Amino acid sequence: MDIKKRIRIGDLLIENKLISEQQLEVALAEQKKTRRKLGKTLVDLGYIEETALLELISEQLGIAYISLKKYPINQDILRKLPEIQARRFRAIALAEENGKILVGMADPSDIFAYDEIKKVLKQPIEVASISESDLFHHLDTGYRKTEQIDNLAEVLDDELSDTDFDLQALTQTTNTTDAPVVKLLQAIFEDAVNMKASDIHIEPDSNVLRIRQRIDGILQEQIVDETRIASALTSRLKLMGGLNISEKRLPQDGRFNIKVKNKNIDVRLSTMPMLHGESVVMRLLDHSQGLLNFDKLGIPDDILIPFRKLIKKPHGLVLVTGPTGSGKTTTLYTALNEINNPATKIITAEDPVEYQLPRINQVQVHEKIGLTFPSVLRTALRQDPDVILIGEMRDKETVNIGLRAAMTGHLVFSTLHTNDAISTVSRLLDMDAEGFVVASSLQAVLAQRLIRRLCTDCRVPHELNEQDKILANKILGNTPLTETFYQQSGCSQCNDTGYKGRIGVYELLVMTPILLSCLQKDDNTSFAQHAKNQAGFKPLSQNALELAMQGVTTLDEVMRIASDLEVIDETNLDIASD
Repeated sequence: MDIKKRIRIGDLLIENKLISEQQLEVALAEQKKTRRKLGKTLVDLGYIEETALLELISEQLGIAYISLKKYPINQDILRKLPEIQARRFRAIALAEENGKILVGMADPSDIFAYDEIKKVLKQPIEVASISESDLFHHLDTGYRKTEQIDNLAEVLDDELSDTDFDLQALTQTTNTTDAPVVKLLQAIFEDAVNMKASDIHIEPDSNVLRIRQRIDGILQEQIVDETRIASALTSRLKLMGGLNISEKRLPQDGRFNIKVKNKNIDVRLSTMPMLHGESVVMRLLDHSQGLLNFDKLGIPDDILIPFRKLIKKPHGLVLVTGPTGSGKTTTLYTALNEINNPATKIITAEDPVEYQLPRINQVQVHEKIGLTFPSVLRTALRQDPDVILIGEMRDKETVNIGLRAAMTGHLVFSTLHTNDAISTVSRLLDMDAEGFVVASSLQAVLAQRLIRRLCTDCRVPHELNEQDKILANKILGNTPLTETFYQQSGCSQCNDTGYKGRIGVYELLVMTPILLSCLQKDDNTSFAQHAKNQAGFKPLSQNALELAMQGVTTLDEVMRIASDLEVIDETNLDIASD
Protein backbone atom coordinates (compact mmCIF):
# COMPACT_ATOMS: atom_id res chain seq x y z
CA MET A 1 0.00 0.00 0.00
CA ASP A 2 1.23 3.47 -0.84
CA ILE A 3 0.13 5.36 2.27
CA LYS A 4 1.72 8.54 0.96
CA LYS A 5 -0.55 8.69 -2.04
CA ARG A 6 -2.35 12.04 -2.04
CA ILE A 7 -6.11 11.86 -2.48
CA ARG A 8 -8.31 14.82 -3.37
CA ILE A 9 -11.61 13.52 -2.03
CA GLY A 10 -13.79 16.07 -3.79
CA ASP A 11 -12.32 15.52 -7.25
CA LEU A 12 -12.41 11.76 -6.75
CA LEU A 13 -16.11 11.76 -5.82
CA ILE A 14 -17.09 13.99 -8.73
CA GLU A 15 -15.04 11.87 -11.12
CA ASN A 16 -16.95 8.77 -9.96
CA LYS A 17 -20.27 10.70 -10.15
CA LEU A 18 -21.01 10.14 -6.47
CA ILE A 19 -21.61 13.84 -5.78
CA SER A 20 -22.24 16.94 -7.89
CA GLU A 21 -20.03 20.02 -8.14
CA GLN A 22 -22.74 22.04 -6.41
CA GLN A 23 -22.77 19.61 -3.48
CA LEU A 24 -18.98 19.85 -3.27
CA GLU A 25 -19.17 23.65 -3.07
CA VAL A 26 -21.73 23.47 -0.27
CA ALA A 27 -19.59 20.93 1.60
CA LEU A 28 -16.43 23.04 1.22
CA ALA A 29 -18.25 26.07 2.60
CA GLU A 30 -19.52 24.02 5.53
CA GLN A 31 -16.04 22.60 6.09
CA LYS A 32 -14.61 26.11 6.53
CA LYS A 33 -17.12 26.73 9.36
CA THR A 34 -16.73 23.43 11.18
CA ARG A 35 -13.07 22.63 10.33
CA ARG A 36 -13.99 18.95 9.96
CA LYS A 37 -12.68 16.59 7.30
CA LEU A 38 -14.33 17.01 3.91
CA GLY A 39 -15.36 13.35 3.80
CA LYS A 40 -17.15 13.57 7.17
CA THR A 41 -18.78 16.83 6.12
CA LEU A 42 -20.18 15.19 2.98
CA VAL A 43 -21.50 12.25 5.01
CA ASP A 44 -23.08 14.54 7.63
CA LEU A 45 -24.77 16.56 4.89
CA GLY A 46 -26.25 13.35 3.51
CA TYR A 47 -24.58 13.69 0.10
CA ILE A 48 -22.90 10.27 0.29
CA GLU A 49 -23.09 7.13 2.39
CA GLU A 50 -20.08 6.60 4.67
CA THR A 51 -19.59 3.04 3.38
CA ALA A 52 -19.48 4.18 -0.27
CA LEU A 53 -16.94 6.87 0.60
CA LEU A 54 -14.68 4.48 2.51
CA GLU A 55 -14.82 1.82 -0.21
CA LEU A 56 -13.78 4.39 -2.81
CA ILE A 57 -10.89 5.68 -0.68
CA SER A 58 -9.74 2.12 0.02
CA GLU A 59 -9.75 1.32 -3.68
CA GLN A 60 -7.65 4.37 -4.45
CA LEU A 61 -5.13 3.60 -1.71
CA GLY A 62 -5.00 -0.08 -2.59
CA ILE A 63 -6.05 -1.19 0.89
CA ALA A 64 -8.94 -3.22 2.26
CA TYR A 65 -12.14 -1.78 3.69
CA ILE A 66 -13.26 -3.65 6.82
CA SER A 67 -16.70 -3.40 8.39
CA LEU A 68 -16.28 -3.69 12.15
CA LYS A 69 -19.92 -4.57 12.77
CA LYS A 70 -19.27 -8.31 12.72
CA TYR A 71 -15.48 -8.33 12.89
CA PRO A 72 -14.16 -10.64 15.67
CA ILE A 73 -12.16 -8.35 17.94
CA ASN A 74 -9.17 -9.89 19.73
CA GLN A 75 -8.83 -8.03 23.05
CA ASP A 76 -5.16 -8.92 23.48
CA ILE A 77 -4.25 -7.47 20.07
CA LEU A 78 -6.54 -4.45 20.50
CA ARG A 79 -4.76 -3.48 23.73
CA LYS A 80 -1.36 -3.50 22.04
CA LEU A 81 -2.28 -0.01 20.88
CA PRO A 82 -2.88 2.06 24.04
CA GLU A 83 -6.27 3.76 24.34
CA ILE A 84 -4.80 7.28 24.27
CA GLN A 85 -3.14 6.69 20.88
CA ALA A 86 -6.14 4.74 19.56
CA ARG A 87 -8.48 7.68 20.23
CA ARG A 88 -5.97 10.33 19.14
CA PHE A 89 -5.23 8.68 15.79
CA ARG A 90 -8.72 7.15 15.36
CA ALA A 91 -7.29 3.67 14.92
CA ILE A 92 -7.70 0.16 16.28
CA ALA A 93 -5.41 -2.90 16.24
CA LEU A 94 -7.37 -5.76 14.68
CA ALA A 95 -5.19 -8.78 13.96
CA GLU A 96 -1.61 -10.02 13.82
CA GLU A 97 -0.15 -12.28 11.13
CA ASN A 98 3.39 -12.96 9.88
CA GLY A 99 4.83 -10.36 12.24
CA LYS A 100 2.53 -7.61 10.96
CA ILE A 101 -0.34 -5.97 12.83
CA LEU A 102 -3.47 -5.09 10.91
CA VAL A 103 -4.61 -1.62 11.99
CA GLY A 104 -7.98 -0.15 11.08
CA MET A 105 -7.87 3.63 10.56
CA ALA A 106 -10.75 6.06 10.10
CA ASP A 107 -8.40 8.18 7.97
CA PRO A 108 -5.86 5.85 6.33
CA SER A 109 -4.32 8.76 4.40
CA ASP A 110 -3.11 10.40 7.66
CA ILE A 111 0.66 9.92 7.24
CA PHE A 112 1.52 11.36 10.65
CA ALA A 113 -0.84 8.95 12.43
CA TYR A 114 0.56 6.04 10.40
CA ASP A 115 4.14 6.83 11.47
CA GLU A 116 3.21 7.34 15.13
CA ILE A 117 1.27 4.07 15.31
CA LYS A 118 4.29 2.19 13.89
CA LYS A 119 6.49 3.72 16.61
CA VAL A 120 4.06 2.74 19.36
CA LEU A 121 3.56 -0.83 18.15
CA LYS A 122 7.28 -1.27 17.32
CA GLN A 123 6.59 -3.61 14.42
CA PRO A 124 5.36 -3.41 10.81
CA ILE A 125 1.71 -2.56 10.30
CA GLU A 126 -0.82 -3.07 7.54
CA VAL A 127 -3.59 -0.51 7.24
CA ALA A 128 -7.28 -1.02 6.49
CA SER A 129 -10.05 1.55 6.15
CA ILE A 130 -12.84 1.51 8.77
CA SER A 131 -15.93 3.51 9.69
CA GLU A 132 -15.31 6.21 12.29
CA SER A 133 -18.66 5.64 14.03
CA ASP A 134 -17.99 1.89 14.29
CA LEU A 135 -14.49 2.63 15.54
CA PHE A 136 -15.58 4.73 18.53
CA HIS A 137 -18.10 2.10 19.56
CA HIS A 138 -15.32 -0.51 19.62
CA LEU A 139 -12.99 1.82 21.52
CA ASP A 140 -15.65 2.31 24.21
CA THR A 141 -16.30 -1.41 24.60
CA GLY A 142 -12.79 -2.69 23.82
CA TYR A 143 -11.07 -0.50 26.38
CA ARG A 144 -13.55 -1.29 29.14
CA LYS A 145 -12.25 -0.62 32.64
CA THR A 146 -12.77 -4.15 33.98
CA GLU A 147 -9.06 -4.98 33.94
CA GLN A 148 -8.19 -1.58 35.39
CA ILE A 149 -10.80 -2.06 38.12
CA ASP A 150 -9.20 -5.40 39.07
CA ASN A 151 -5.70 -3.88 39.15
CA LEU A 152 -6.75 -0.87 41.19
CA ALA A 153 -8.63 -3.12 43.60
CA GLU A 154 -5.39 -5.06 44.20
CA VAL A 155 -3.44 -1.83 44.80
CA LEU A 156 -6.08 -0.55 47.21
CA ASP A 157 -6.18 -3.89 49.04
CA ASP A 158 -2.40 -3.74 49.52
CA GLU A 159 -2.70 -0.26 51.05
CA LEU A 160 -5.42 -1.41 53.44
CA SER A 161 -3.12 -3.60 55.53
CA ASP A 162 -4.36 -5.02 58.81
CA THR A 163 -1.82 -3.14 60.88
CA ASP A 164 -1.75 0.20 59.10
CA PHE A 165 -5.30 1.16 58.22
CA ASP A 166 -6.82 4.61 58.74
CA LEU A 167 -9.99 4.62 56.68
CA GLN A 168 -11.05 8.12 57.71
CA ALA A 169 -7.67 9.58 56.77
CA LEU A 170 -7.80 7.81 53.41
CA THR A 171 -11.31 8.96 52.56
CA GLN A 172 -11.06 12.53 53.85
CA THR A 173 -7.68 13.46 52.48
CA THR A 174 -7.73 16.69 50.49
CA ASN A 175 -5.22 15.54 47.91
CA THR A 176 -7.06 12.50 46.52
CA THR A 177 -5.97 12.62 42.91
CA ASP A 178 -3.60 9.67 43.30
CA ALA A 179 -5.55 7.73 45.92
CA PRO A 180 -6.32 4.22 44.62
CA VAL A 181 -9.87 4.39 45.95
CA VAL A 182 -10.56 7.50 43.85
CA LYS A 183 -8.96 5.97 40.77
CA LEU A 184 -11.00 2.81 41.30
CA LEU A 185 -14.25 4.77 41.55
CA GLN A 186 -13.29 6.76 38.47
CA ALA A 187 -12.71 3.53 36.53
CA ILE A 188 -16.05 2.11 37.73
CA PHE A 189 -17.96 5.24 36.65
CA GLU A 190 -16.17 5.50 33.29
CA ASP A 191 -16.94 1.86 32.51
CA ALA A 192 -20.60 2.36 33.45
CA VAL A 193 -20.92 5.46 31.26
CA ASN A 194 -19.22 3.69 28.33
CA MET A 195 -21.66 0.80 28.60
CA LYS A 196 -24.67 3.15 29.08
CA ALA A 197 -25.48 1.52 32.42
CA SER A 198 -28.45 2.92 34.35
CA ASP A 199 -27.34 1.58 37.77
CA ILE A 200 -24.18 0.46 39.57
CA HIS A 201 -24.44 -2.10 42.39
CA ILE A 202 -21.56 -2.61 44.85
CA GLU A 203 -22.29 -5.73 46.92
CA PRO A 204 -19.88 -7.19 49.49
CA ASP A 205 -20.10 -10.96 49.95
CA SER A 206 -18.25 -13.30 52.30
CA ASN A 207 -15.31 -13.97 49.95
CA VAL A 208 -15.73 -11.54 47.02
CA LEU A 209 -16.94 -8.07 46.13
CA ARG A 210 -19.50 -7.96 43.34
CA ILE A 211 -19.71 -4.92 41.08
CA ARG A 212 -22.78 -5.13 38.88
CA GLN A 213 -24.11 -2.80 36.18
CA ARG A 214 -27.66 -2.70 34.86
CA ILE A 215 -27.35 -2.43 31.07
CA ASP A 216 -30.55 -2.41 29.00
CA GLY A 217 -32.43 -3.52 32.10
CA ILE A 218 -30.23 -6.60 32.74
CA LEU A 219 -27.52 -6.83 35.42
CA GLN A 220 -23.98 -7.72 34.31
CA GLU A 221 -21.48 -8.76 36.97
CA GLN A 222 -17.78 -8.33 37.66
CA ILE A 223 -16.27 -10.13 40.66
CA VAL A 224 -13.36 -8.64 42.61
CA ASP A 225 -11.47 -10.87 45.07
CA GLU A 226 -10.32 -8.08 47.38
CA THR A 227 -13.27 -7.86 49.81
CA ARG A 228 -11.62 -5.39 52.21
CA ILE A 229 -11.84 -2.55 49.72
CA ALA A 230 -15.65 -2.49 50.03
CA SER A 231 -15.63 -0.32 53.17
CA ALA A 232 -13.21 2.17 51.58
CA LEU A 233 -15.40 2.46 48.47
CA THR A 234 -18.55 2.85 50.56
CA SER A 235 -17.01 5.53 52.80
CA ARG A 236 -15.76 7.54 49.84
CA LEU A 237 -19.18 7.36 48.17
CA LYS A 238 -20.88 8.38 51.42
CA LEU A 239 -18.65 11.44 51.62
CA MET A 240 -19.48 12.34 48.04
CA GLY A 241 -23.20 11.94 48.78
CA GLY A 242 -23.09 13.93 52.00
CA LEU A 243 -23.91 10.92 54.20
CA ASN A 244 -22.71 9.93 57.67
CA ILE A 245 -19.71 7.63 57.17
CA SER A 246 -19.80 6.41 60.78
CA GLU A 247 -23.41 5.18 60.50
CA LYS A 248 -23.31 1.64 59.17
CA ARG A 249 -26.38 0.17 60.86
CA LEU A 250 -29.09 2.13 59.06
CA PRO A 251 -29.90 2.73 55.35
CA GLN A 252 -28.99 6.15 53.97
CA ASP A 253 -29.85 8.06 50.77
CA GLY A 254 -27.93 10.83 49.07
CA ARG A 255 -26.94 12.25 45.73
CA PHE A 256 -24.01 13.95 44.03
CA ASN A 257 -22.91 15.13 40.59
CA ILE A 258 -19.84 13.99 38.72
CA LYS A 259 -18.35 14.68 35.31
CA VAL A 260 -17.35 11.57 33.37
CA LYS A 261 -16.06 11.74 29.79
CA ASN A 262 -17.46 15.28 29.35
CA LYS A 263 -20.89 14.12 30.55
CA ASN A 264 -22.63 15.56 33.60
CA ILE A 265 -23.94 12.59 35.58
CA ASP A 266 -26.33 12.96 38.50
CA VAL A 267 -25.87 10.03 40.89
CA ARG A 268 -28.60 8.93 43.32
CA LEU A 269 -26.99 6.93 46.11
CA SER A 270 -28.60 4.36 48.39
CA THR A 271 -26.83 2.32 51.09
CA MET A 272 -28.22 -0.64 53.01
CA PRO A 273 -26.57 -2.68 55.79
CA MET A 274 -26.10 -6.31 54.77
CA LEU A 275 -24.62 -9.41 56.42
CA HIS A 276 -21.08 -8.79 55.07
CA GLY A 277 -21.05 -4.99 54.92
CA GLU A 278 -23.04 -2.26 53.23
CA SER A 279 -24.63 -2.66 49.82
CA VAL A 280 -24.47 0.46 47.64
CA VAL A 281 -26.71 1.10 44.65
CA MET A 282 -26.25 4.14 42.43
CA ARG A 283 -28.75 5.33 39.81
CA LEU A 284 -27.00 7.25 37.02
CA LEU A 285 -28.85 10.10 35.28
CA ASP A 286 -27.11 11.61 32.27
CA HIS A 287 -28.06 15.30 32.19
CA SER A 288 -25.84 15.98 29.17
CA GLN A 289 -28.36 14.23 26.91
CA GLY A 290 -31.00 16.87 27.68
CA LEU A 291 -34.71 16.20 27.81
CA LEU A 292 -36.23 13.89 25.28
CA ASN A 293 -39.16 14.83 23.14
CA PHE A 294 -42.00 12.53 22.22
CA ASP A 295 -40.67 12.01 18.70
CA LYS A 296 -37.61 10.27 20.22
CA LEU A 297 -39.46 8.09 22.72
CA GLY A 298 -40.82 5.78 20.02
CA ILE A 299 -44.47 6.01 21.07
CA PRO A 300 -46.61 4.84 18.11
CA ASP A 301 -48.80 7.48 16.47
CA ASP A 302 -52.08 5.79 17.40
CA ILE A 303 -51.14 6.36 21.05
CA LEU A 304 -49.01 9.52 20.79
CA ILE A 305 -51.57 11.68 18.95
CA PRO A 306 -54.39 11.25 21.52
CA PHE A 307 -51.92 11.40 24.43
CA ARG A 308 -50.58 14.75 23.21
CA LYS A 309 -54.13 16.10 23.17
CA LEU A 310 -54.75 14.80 26.70
CA ILE A 311 -51.73 16.55 28.24
CA LYS A 312 -52.94 19.88 26.86
CA LYS A 313 -56.39 19.69 28.44
CA PRO A 314 -57.20 22.34 31.08
CA HIS A 315 -58.07 19.86 33.84
CA GLY A 316 -58.32 16.18 34.71
CA LEU A 317 -56.05 13.36 35.89
CA VAL A 318 -53.62 11.58 33.55
CA LEU A 319 -51.84 8.57 35.00
CA VAL A 320 -48.71 6.79 33.74
CA THR A 321 -48.34 3.28 35.16
CA GLY A 322 -45.85 0.44 35.16
CA PRO A 323 -43.25 -1.22 37.41
CA THR A 324 -40.05 0.42 38.63
CA GLY A 325 -37.68 1.07 35.73
CA SER A 326 -40.36 1.10 33.04
CA GLY A 327 -39.68 4.71 31.95
CA LYS A 328 -42.66 6.40 33.66
CA THR A 329 -40.58 9.36 34.87
CA THR A 330 -39.11 9.94 31.40
CA THR A 331 -42.60 10.01 29.87
CA LEU A 332 -43.88 12.47 32.49
CA TYR A 333 -40.87 14.79 32.19
CA THR A 334 -41.27 14.75 28.42
CA ALA A 335 -44.93 15.69 28.82
CA LEU A 336 -44.05 18.56 31.17
CA ASN A 337 -41.34 19.74 28.79
CA GLU A 338 -43.89 19.86 25.95
CA ILE A 339 -46.44 21.99 27.83
CA ASN A 340 -43.89 24.14 29.69
CA ASN A 341 -44.39 27.77 28.66
CA PRO A 342 -44.53 31.21 30.36
CA ALA A 343 -48.35 31.13 30.53
CA THR A 344 -48.54 27.82 32.46
CA LYS A 345 -47.76 27.49 36.17
CA ILE A 346 -46.43 23.99 36.88
CA ILE A 347 -45.67 22.60 40.35
CA THR A 348 -44.26 19.14 41.04
CA ALA A 349 -43.99 17.04 44.20
CA GLU A 350 -41.28 14.43 43.65
CA ASP A 351 -39.23 11.90 45.57
CA PRO A 352 -36.59 12.34 44.35
CA VAL A 353 -36.34 15.23 41.88
CA GLU A 354 -34.52 13.50 39.03
CA TYR A 355 -34.20 16.30 36.47
CA GLN A 356 -34.25 20.03 37.10
CA LEU A 357 -36.57 21.75 34.65
CA PRO A 358 -36.51 25.49 33.91
CA ARG A 359 -39.58 27.52 34.90
CA ILE A 360 -41.13 24.56 36.73
CA ASN A 361 -41.52 24.74 40.52
CA GLN A 362 -40.15 21.42 41.77
CA VAL A 363 -40.48 20.28 45.39
CA GLN A 364 -38.40 17.48 46.89
CA VAL A 365 -40.54 15.45 49.30
CA HIS A 366 -38.84 14.92 52.68
CA GLU A 367 -41.00 12.75 54.92
CA LYS A 368 -38.63 12.87 57.93
CA ILE A 369 -39.39 16.57 58.41
CA GLY A 370 -43.06 16.27 57.53
CA LEU A 371 -42.76 17.41 53.93
CA THR A 372 -44.95 14.60 52.57
CA PHE A 373 -46.82 14.30 49.28
CA PRO A 374 -50.15 15.35 50.87
CA SER A 375 -48.62 18.37 52.67
CA VAL A 376 -46.85 19.54 49.49
CA LEU A 377 -50.06 19.13 47.47
CA ARG A 378 -52.17 21.11 49.94
CA THR A 379 -49.71 23.99 49.76
CA ALA A 380 -49.30 23.67 45.99
CA LEU A 381 -53.05 24.13 45.48
CA ARG A 382 -52.75 27.51 47.21
CA GLN A 383 -49.97 28.53 44.81
CA ASP A 384 -52.35 29.03 41.85
CA PRO A 385 -51.01 26.17 39.65
CA ASP A 386 -52.34 25.18 36.25
CA VAL A 387 -50.56 21.80 36.21
CA ILE A 388 -49.51 19.59 39.11
CA LEU A 389 -47.23 16.56 38.90
CA ILE A 390 -47.35 14.06 41.77
CA GLY A 391 -44.30 11.81 41.60
CA GLU A 392 -46.24 8.79 42.83
CA MET A 393 -49.66 8.14 44.36
CA ARG A 394 -48.51 6.06 47.31
CA ASP A 395 -51.36 6.41 49.79
CA LYS A 396 -55.08 7.11 50.12
CA GLU A 397 -54.60 10.74 51.13
CA THR A 398 -52.43 11.55 48.13
CA VAL A 399 -54.90 9.83 45.80
CA ASN A 400 -57.87 11.78 47.11
CA ILE A 401 -56.09 15.15 47.04
CA GLY A 402 -54.92 14.47 43.47
CA LEU A 403 -58.40 13.44 42.31
CA ARG A 404 -60.05 16.47 43.87
CA ALA A 405 -57.40 18.79 42.41
CA ALA A 406 -58.26 17.36 38.98
CA MET A 407 -61.96 18.00 39.68
CA THR A 408 -61.36 21.64 40.61
CA GLY A 409 -59.79 22.85 37.40
CA HIS A 410 -56.20 21.55 37.52
CA LEU A 411 -54.41 19.22 35.15
CA VAL A 412 -52.78 16.53 37.30
CA PHE A 413 -50.10 14.04 36.23
CA SER A 414 -49.02 11.12 38.40
CA THR A 415 -47.82 7.52 38.42
CA LEU A 416 -49.03 4.25 39.91
CA HIS A 417 -47.37 0.84 40.13
CA THR A 418 -49.91 -1.30 38.27
CA ASN A 419 -49.48 -4.01 35.65
CA ASP A 420 -51.70 -2.49 32.97
CA ALA A 421 -54.04 0.41 32.25
CA ILE A 422 -57.30 -1.39 33.05
CA SER A 423 -56.23 -2.59 36.51
CA THR A 424 -55.27 0.99 37.43
CA VAL A 425 -58.89 1.92 38.07
CA SER A 426 -59.29 -1.02 40.45
CA ARG A 427 -56.17 0.14 42.31
CA LEU A 428 -57.64 3.62 42.75
CA LEU A 429 -60.87 2.15 44.12
CA ASP A 430 -58.89 -0.15 46.44
CA MET A 431 -57.22 3.00 47.84
CA ASP A 432 -60.67 4.23 48.95
CA ALA A 433 -61.23 6.56 46.00
CA GLU A 434 -64.95 6.86 45.32
CA GLY A 435 -66.17 5.70 41.90
CA PHE A 436 -67.97 8.95 41.05
CA VAL A 437 -64.85 10.98 42.00
CA VAL A 438 -62.65 8.83 39.74
CA ALA A 439 -65.23 9.17 36.96
CA SER A 440 -65.24 12.96 37.37
CA SER A 441 -61.45 13.28 37.37
CA LEU A 442 -59.69 10.53 35.39
CA GLN A 443 -59.00 11.35 31.74
CA ALA A 444 -56.71 8.51 30.69
CA VAL A 445 -54.15 5.91 31.76
CA LEU A 446 -50.93 5.25 29.85
CA ALA A 447 -49.32 1.93 30.80
CA GLN A 448 -45.79 1.14 29.63
CA ARG A 449 -42.85 -1.24 29.74
CA LEU A 450 -39.31 -1.19 28.37
CA ILE A 451 -38.12 -4.14 26.29
CA ARG A 452 -34.74 -4.80 24.73
CA ARG A 453 -34.10 -4.02 21.07
CA LEU A 454 -32.50 -6.65 18.90
CA CYS A 455 -29.06 -5.80 17.56
CA THR A 456 -29.69 -5.36 13.84
CA ASP A 457 -26.08 -6.24 13.04
CA CYS A 458 -26.30 -9.82 14.28
CA ARG A 459 -29.96 -10.82 14.61
CA VAL A 460 -30.86 -14.11 12.93
CA PRO A 461 -34.22 -15.46 11.71
CA HIS A 462 -36.23 -17.45 14.23
CA GLU A 463 -38.55 -20.23 13.19
CA LEU A 464 -41.64 -20.45 15.38
CA ASN A 465 -42.12 -23.64 17.35
CA GLU A 466 -45.39 -24.85 18.86
CA GLN A 467 -44.84 -22.98 22.12
CA ASP A 468 -44.21 -19.72 20.20
CA LYS A 469 -47.42 -20.23 18.24
CA ILE A 470 -49.39 -20.84 21.45
CA LEU A 471 -48.12 -17.55 22.84
CA ALA A 472 -48.85 -15.62 19.64
CA ASN A 473 -52.35 -17.08 19.33
CA LYS A 474 -53.06 -16.26 22.96
CA ILE A 475 -52.20 -12.62 22.29
CA LEU A 476 -53.57 -12.12 18.76
CA GLY A 477 -56.24 -14.81 18.56
CA ASN A 478 -56.00 -17.19 15.62
CA THR A 479 -54.62 -14.58 13.20
CA PRO A 480 -52.18 -16.30 10.78
CA LEU A 481 -48.55 -15.27 11.34
CA THR A 482 -46.70 -14.70 8.07
CA GLU A 483 -43.95 -12.35 9.30
CA THR A 484 -40.32 -13.33 9.80
CA PHE A 485 -39.35 -13.36 13.47
CA TYR A 486 -35.79 -12.86 14.69
CA GLN A 487 -33.76 -13.89 17.72
CA GLN A 488 -30.57 -12.65 19.35
CA SER A 489 -27.14 -13.85 18.29
CA GLY A 490 -24.34 -11.61 19.62
CA CYS A 491 -21.54 -9.58 18.06
CA SER A 492 -19.00 -6.90 18.91
CA GLN A 493 -21.57 -4.15 18.32
CA CYS A 494 -23.83 -5.37 21.15
CA ASN A 495 -21.16 -6.71 23.52
CA ASP A 496 -22.20 -10.27 22.55
CA THR A 497 -25.64 -9.88 24.17
CA GLY A 498 -27.71 -9.86 20.96
CA TYR A 499 -29.51 -6.72 22.18
CA LYS A 500 -28.69 -3.05 21.79
CA GLY A 501 -30.75 -0.46 23.63
CA ARG A 502 -34.39 -0.56 24.69
CA ILE A 503 -37.72 0.59 23.30
CA GLY A 504 -40.97 1.43 25.05
CA VAL A 505 -44.17 -0.61 24.76
CA TYR A 506 -47.36 1.28 25.54
CA GLU A 507 -51.12 0.95 25.92
CA LEU A 508 -53.48 3.92 26.29
CA LEU A 509 -56.90 3.71 27.90
CA VAL A 510 -58.99 6.84 27.35
CA MET A 511 -62.09 7.36 29.46
CA THR A 512 -65.30 7.24 27.39
CA PRO A 513 -68.92 7.88 28.47
CA ILE A 514 -69.65 4.17 28.80
CA LEU A 515 -66.53 3.61 30.94
CA LEU A 516 -67.38 6.59 33.13
CA SER A 517 -70.91 5.21 33.56
CA CYS A 518 -69.46 1.90 34.80
CA LEU A 519 -67.27 3.76 37.28
CA GLN A 520 -70.18 5.76 38.66
CA LYS A 521 -72.03 2.48 39.26
CA ASP A 522 -68.90 0.86 40.83
CA ASP A 523 -69.23 -1.91 38.22
CA ASN A 524 -65.62 -3.05 37.83
CA THR A 525 -66.47 -6.14 35.79
CA SER A 526 -68.35 -4.19 33.11
CA PHE A 527 -65.63 -1.52 33.16
CA ALA A 528 -62.91 -4.06 32.37
CA GLN A 529 -64.98 -5.69 29.63
CA HIS A 530 -65.85 -2.41 27.90
CA ALA A 531 -62.24 -1.19 28.25
CA LYS A 532 -60.88 -4.29 26.47
CA ASN A 533 -63.40 -3.80 23.66
CA GLN A 534 -62.76 -0.06 23.29
CA ALA A 535 -62.14 0.94 19.67
CA GLY A 536 -58.44 1.36 19.02
CA PHE A 537 -57.35 -0.10 22.37
CA LYS A 538 -54.43 -2.51 22.04
CA PRO A 539 -52.96 -4.18 25.14
CA LEU A 540 -49.27 -4.08 25.99
CA SER A 541 -48.70 -7.71 25.00
CA GLN A 542 -50.15 -7.12 21.53
CA ASN A 543 -48.00 -4.03 20.96
CA ALA A 544 -44.95 -5.99 22.11
CA LEU A 545 -45.78 -8.85 19.73
CA GLU A 546 -46.13 -6.39 16.86
CA LEU A 547 -42.61 -5.14 17.59
CA ALA A 548 -41.40 -8.76 17.42
CA MET A 549 -43.25 -9.18 14.11
CA GLN A 550 -41.36 -6.10 12.82
CA GLY A 551 -38.02 -7.63 13.85
CA VAL A 552 -37.42 -5.00 16.55
CA THR A 553 -37.39 -7.44 19.49
CA THR A 554 -37.62 -11.15 20.26
CA LEU A 555 -40.42 -13.44 21.37
CA ASP A 556 -38.44 -13.91 24.60
CA GLU A 557 -39.02 -10.24 25.41
CA VAL A 558 -42.70 -10.56 24.47
CA MET A 559 -42.89 -13.59 26.75
CA ARG A 560 -41.50 -11.53 29.62
CA ILE A 561 -44.27 -8.95 29.25
CA ALA A 562 -46.97 -11.54 28.62
CA SER A 563 -46.15 -13.51 31.76
CA ASP A 564 -46.02 -10.30 33.78
CA LEU A 565 -49.51 -9.40 32.56
CA GLU A 566 -50.87 -12.92 33.11
CA VAL A 567 -51.70 -13.18 29.41
CA ILE A 568 -50.64 -16.81 29.48
CA ASP A 569 -51.52 -19.25 32.22
CA GLU A 570 -49.11 -21.29 34.31
CA THR A 571 -49.40 -24.32 32.01
CA ASN A 572 -48.30 -22.37 28.98
CA LEU A 573 -45.50 -20.72 30.95
CA ASP A 574 -44.11 -24.14 31.85
CA ILE A 575 -44.34 -25.28 28.22
CA ALA A 576 -42.61 -22.18 26.92
CA SER A 577 -39.74 -22.48 29.37
CA ASP A 578 -38.87 -26.09 28.47
